[in-house]
Amino acid sequence: MSALVLALVAGAVVGLVLGALGGGGSVLAVPALVYLLGFTPAAATTASLIIVTATSLTALYAHARTGEVRWKAGALFSAAGLLPAAVAGAVASRLPQP
Repeated sequence: MSALVLALVAGAVVGLVLGALGGGGSVLAVPALVYLLGFTPAAATTASLIIVTATSLTALYAHARTGEVRWKAGALFSAAGLLPAAVAGAVASRLPQP
């Protein structure tokens, strides 16, 4: 099976499972990228962030159209996570690589 077909099938399965169960995309996307498509863990994590961002924006748009988004709570939650995420990223980039 070609890598493109495998990627499409894995992406569809991950999307269906997580859409049905409401889980986070990285839970299944990272292992699929590593074990099925041969990504390194670092590359899979980066790709997963892009995938999750795209799917989250799609879901946000759909929910916003029906008025189901609690904008204030979402903004506060996002704001509270920005600084810790930036600090963690800065610290992680300085850790020795195996």
